[in-house]
Amino acid sequence: MSYLNMPGDDGLGPRVRDNNDGTICVEYQPKVEGRHEVLMTHNGNAVKGSPFSCVVDTVNGGLVTAFGVGLVGGNSGEEETFTVVAKSGTAKDIDVKIDGPGKVDLNRKDNADGSANFSYMPMTPGAYNVNIKYKGTHIKGSPFVAKVSGEGRKRTQLSLGNSAEYSLKVIEADLVDLVGTIQTPAGNIEPCLLKKMGDGEIGIASFNPRSKGDYKVSVTRHEKHINHSPFRVHIGDKELGHAAGCKVTGAIDKAVANKPNEVIVDTTNAGYGGLSVAIEGPHRSDIECYEAHDRSYTIHYSPHEPGIYILNVRFSDEHVPGSPFLLNVAGDPSGRVRETVTKQMEAAEATNPNKLCEFILQIPGTNPFDMEASVTDPDGCTELCDVMDLEDFHYKIMFTPKVNGVHTLSVKHKGMHISGSPFQYSVGQLNMGGSHKVQVGGPGLEKGEVGSWNVANIYTREAGPGLLSFGVEGPTKAEITLENRPNGFLGAKYKVKKPGMHGLHIKFDDKHIPGSPFMVNIAPDSGTARLVTVSALRDRNLQVDKPNTFTVNFNGATGKLHASVRTPSGGHEDCFVQEMDSGMFGVRYIPKENGVHYVDVKLNDSHIPDSPFALMVGSCAADPAMVSASGEGLEHAKCGVKNKFVVHTAGAGSGLLAVTVDGPSKVALSCKELDDGYEFTFNPFCPGDYLITVKYGNIPIAGSPYKSNVSDETGCYSKGAGRKSSPIMEQSTMMIETVEKKAGLGGKIRKFRGDASKVVAKGQGLKKAFTNRLQTFNIDTKEAGEALLMVGMIAPSGHPEAELSVKKTTNTNYAISYKVTEIGDHVLHVKWGDDDIPGSPFVLST
Repeated sequence: MSYLNMPGDDGLGPRVRDNNDGTICVEYQPKVEGRHEVLMTHNGNAVKGSPFSCVVDTVNGGLVTAFGVGLVGGNSGEEETFTVVAKSGTAKDIDVKIDGPGKVDLNRKDNADGSANFSYMPMTPGAYNVNIKYKGTHIKGSPFVAKVSGEGRKRTQLSLGNSAEYSLKVIEADLVDLVGTIQTPAGNIEPCLLKKMGDGEIGIASFNPRSKGDYKVSVTRHEKHINHSPFRVHIGDKELGHAAGCKVTGAIDKAVANKPNEVIVDTTNAGYGGLSVAIEGPHRSDIECYEAHDRSYTIHYSPHEPGIYILNVRFSDEHVPGSPFLLNVAGDPSGRVRETVTKQMEAAEATNPNKLCEFILQIPGTNPFDMEASVTDPDGCTELCDVMDLEDFHYKIMFTPKVNGVHTLSVKHKGMHISGSPFQYSVGQLNMGGSHKVQVGGPGLEKGEVGSWNVANIYTREAGPGLLSFGVEGPTKAEITLENRPNGFLGAKYKVKKPGMHGLHIKFDDKHIPGSPFMVNIAPDSGTARLVTVSALRDRNLQVDKPNTFTVNFNGATGKLHASVRTPSGGHEDCFVQEMDSGMFGVRYIPKENGVHYVDVKLNDSHIPDSPFALMVGSCAADPAMVSASGEGLEHAKCGVKNKFVVHTAGAGSGLLAVTVDGPSKVALSCKELDDGYEFTFNPFCPGDYLITVKYGNIPIAGSPYKSNVSDETGCYSKGAGRKSSPIMEQSTMMIETVEKKAGLGGKIRKFRGDASKVVAKGQGLKKAFTNRLQTFNIDTKEAGEALLMVGMIAPSGHPEAELSVKKTTNTNYAISYKVTEIGDHVLHVKWGDDDIPGSPFVLST
């Protein structure tokens, strides 16, 4: 699909022709001078280089067009190309010269239609001037500056939406059931993403007006306007988003590797729009928003190695003046090395109902008596698994599924989910999910120690077959070992020689899995930290806003103690630490939200034994294993329409529910409360693949993230009603503080699975009936599992018998008695669950 943006025009659909040789031809007829943009997508995803910029100029009465990535930049050591199109038969009048930091050989091919194709291979990074003349005159935009970075291209990005936020100056308790729309000055109605601002007011999260005039924002709950809705927003020249109004200062031409380099982006005079910053170069970079104040942003970035990098700063989907900036990064090499091992993962063997399933996990630092595991089937029936203790903290977990479908497995230690739990386990046919379905867990992803094996568990069963790579990047070469395990599980452990921050790069079929690379701080040998103990630590029945205190005993150890808490919403807070006596410290903190908190206690930057400590705040702490998501929107969606999915929270307690959608554009997210959970609606503005992450209590639910392919079946994007596909991954998030919902009406009803064929019924009452005489028989369900017992009897007249009773005598035995008054055939029905027991229905004659 191609879409053309022309100067002073709202968009012109070009002609796309299939050449039937694996290539296509895109044709359009320019009518005005200036820069044109061609947005090109394949299967909804932007093709490499899109949007393509084409410069059109009028020289000596004829139109001249220049386009191609070679006019913008690229990588050293790679061939860059561009094309110049002029009047048919005049290609000889096109003159091109390239100047830059290194000599390049320019290859040229003239075509009969007046076009000329050019290619060159820059070997030295830097800025190259591409001079294009037609009949001796520079065309518009010439010389073009092509900025070339070092070999290979690693991209690090940062997206900031603060400058695209607009407060509606109204306070609402929460966002549940709120729906927002915007009516543009042209009369078009578009969905919008609502968010709760820092002061509690409701606002628009991604406000990017593209024309002047009055906008009308409607916010409704249950299809009724909230107070003061609709809101009128007037957009003039100053409020209209325009990148030219941004001012960028700081390290935009020179930088130093492995040190913070500061860039200040001032969007005060740029109107409303989203800001994105991306760094491309031969190595990865760290980037963060250090400070944001009054629409001025202080960005810190740190390339890992010296070289030539490119800094892209975009506002309201356009490059700011001077962007992309060419960075000459000096400084000393980091000396970081990466060790990687790979393994071809085969498709896991399919499992059928009533067949034993087993898998192995390694969980260091756990006590076998505190381990438990459970499995929940697609009908919501939960059963405990068998947990067998093996050597070196290995555990074999076994269960026997009863039905086909996706099951949820939970593995807990001291009642808390271990890292990576819960996860999916498909019974029956396996889906080939891809890299986003690879799950990892284990202490080695969160902390590590020099000279010790740091362990991770990798689960690829739901991802299908593929090449898995596990890499460790740090100041020294790591020792890595992979451990083969059955049923799609894999063990990984690594050992390093120096402390510091290490990156764990886990890829599947050369694509990073969600969360990769994982940054792990490797502490020095814990040494005396092993002597430290904790006492008086309460890890249950804690309450919000009530202080929790515990004691840390050094037991002869020396050093600096530090304690911090990680909250369910993802925040980090320092705890108050005070010395109570020599070698004894009191640690105090006040929880502010329900859910599982993790307290890190370190001595000299090394975790003490059993740290981090998991603490449950609230009596109804959220259990992500009991949460599920369903709906077509999790797999397929359409651009420009409302796509839905439901998150079922019945029986999962109360907690923070967070839904995040990552993709080529922002999405309008809204939420509606249901009896058994919450229905989410999202409206993407351009096609492509979107990842939907669902977390409960800051833990991903089983099956998350989901990949939804958004198509343009409605024609919204191709007609120009949508938005440009962003060059960086855009993120939209909604958080809901849920209320406890009981399973039952509107929720999950537990299903029992008894085997009616194993029910035994005996007694004289099953052989013959006598009028006006009380008769009995017994039912034994000992071998029949769990189900609902149903007994009914119909008289010859078709009416139920007047006297029939069921009495439970033991856990699995029932005594049934009845008395009939009519003469004829009586029909006795006995069911265990939905099925008749052997012999039922019984026909008894009088």
